[in-house]
Amino acid sequence: MPSNIEDYGIIGDGETVALVDRTGSLDWLCWPCFDSDACFSALLGDERNGHWRIAPSEKIERSSHDYRGDGLILETRFETDGGAVTLIDFMPPRDMESDIVRLVRGDRGRVKMRMDLVIRFGFGKNVPWVRRTEDRALLAICGPDMLVLRTPVATHGENMTTVADFEVSAGQTIPFVMAYAASHLAVPAPIDPAKALRDTEAFWRKWCDKFDYDGPYRDLAMRSLVALKAMIYAPSGGIVAAPTTSLPEKLGGARNWDYRFCWLRDATFTLLALMNSGYYDEASEWHDWLLRSVAGSPSDMQIMYGILGQRRLTEWEADWLPGYEGARPVRIGNAAHAQLQLDVFGELMDVFHQSREANLKLNEPTWALECNLLEHLGRIWNETDSGIWERRGPGRHYVSSKVLVWVAFDRGIKSVEDFGFEGPVERWRELRETIHRDVCEKGFDREQNTFVESYGSNLLDASTLLIPSVGFLPASDPRVAGTLAAVEKHLMPDGFVLRHDPRAVTDEQPPIEGAFLACTLWLADAYVLCGDTERAELLLNRVAGVANDLGLLSEEYDTVARRMTGNFPQALTHIALVNTIHNLNAARKPAMQRARA
Repeated sequence: MPSNIEDYGIIGDGETVALVDRTGSLDWLCWPCFDSDACFSALLGDERNGHWRIAPSEKIERSSHDYRGDGLILETRFETDGGAVTLIDFMPPRDMESDIVRLVRGDRGRVKMRMDLVIRFGFGKNVPWVRRTEDRALLAICGPDMLVLRTPVATHGENMTTVADFEVSAGQTIPFVMAYAASHLAVPAPIDPAKALRDTEAFWRKWCDKFDYDGPYRDLAMRSLVALKAMIYAPSGGIVAAPTTSLPEKLGGARNWDYRFCWLRDATFTLLALMNSGYYDEASEWHDWLLRSVAGSPSDMQIMYGILGQRRLTEWEADWLPGYEGARPVRIGNAAHAQLQLDVFGELMDVFHQSREANLKLNEPTWALECNLLEHLGRIWNETDSGIWERRGPGRHYVSSKVLVWVAFDRGIKSVEDFGFEGPVERWRELRETIHRDVCEKGFDREQNTFVESYGSNLLDASTLLIPSVGFLPASDPRVAGTLAAVEKHLMPDGFVLRHDPRAVTDEQPPIEGAFLACTLWLADAYVLCGDTERAELLLNRVAGVANDLGLLSEEYDTVARRMTGNFPQALTHIALVNTIHNLNAARKPAMQRARA
């Protein structure tokens, strides 16, 4: 059985991420890239589907894990009757090959250790051919993939598992280094693990030192930014929503999606989190990835793309995997890529506008693309769509989708007004007013005094919390106040915000997920805009309080089981956390400082 989601830490090299639990077991890794097949899949099955554990073989009295400094060097400490040992896990920033370095450091006494290695390519299905190289390294090959393990410890095969029994004494460090390469290439050359550790530590120290923030919650924001950096595919600048697939939104449920792709939905939030934190290079690379990915006809624009901008993300099921704690199916790929979600037009227009506002250095002009997008949106804005939450069923007129359509035209108008671009601005103004009136007339329930999920519905949707943040209505508008009050009354049964209205729950339609952490932070942002920083900080602390001991967060939180659910770590959650911290800090500055900011 895999560990609880909250028991995992991550390591990464700028092109993929591995999950390591507090017992020293590496249970998930897609190699060589985020969207590659996994070669360690115990997270979605059991040890037979691939894992790599290094831990004491004697009874463990105490264990803990933490990161060394602000970066992604994970240290797991074990204490036994015989002594104490620290397992140091990291992935050096990618150069040519990709490496995982695991160092077993003796801290006290003498400890008996055990290594268990099960490599299963193809998401836990395919057993590799294993042999020794001339320098006695362990070589595993299956189809296009090759892994090589180097260690001074003697290893041997045992029941389709590679194992090693060894001892480590105080002051001694024993390395295990695994490298990936394509199977048709030469075996990767060995690296110096001690130098790799120094270089990795220096890399993260230099990157973290660029964090431009001196307010409260610095450590919390720093850990979120490091997690976000780990989810950036360095060669392209694309940012995956999470490095995992099929971690369930509800324990034992079937809403299990592949998040190893890049969503336009998160574009503005991502850009602001990076720029406001001083990471302009990453923000610029994200902007350029967006521009390349959506290039072409506006009618072909998707809601998500692969890490290089790929468009075909065919969804299929790995039926040999039992799923995380039995949550099936395990899905690879994501069929939602073909959905129409009108909100992405607003996200894209907003991110381009925010880039100009911040004088972000850009490689390519975007205005012609933006005009084409608005021309296309002017023809389709009144169609139904699948909404921000990617509902799989008949389309609806989702309120948040229409609000973001308004944002698209609003940002186009502002670009003409503020930056001197040319465009059919009078036509855009007419459309902006028409859409605003349409949403306020059809998307606002006067009886409940709140914006609702979709036209004609009486159910709430947490995405309407974005209405003041995107400027559709000011926070002082009574309709915004009514919406916040309705969310507090109906979508916060346990102090966290649900994205879907629980009043829709019946015997035939059970609850589909836990509380959505990003939505809880969106409510905090709305409180900031209303001037209620105390309640905003209360929500921020509530979300921070369910982060694991490493500061990492998933997509949802099950308030009954008190466990994380959904894919992990979740970029949108960490982005929202960073933005709320910045928003709170800005709101508490003196008025003169806020005006200059």
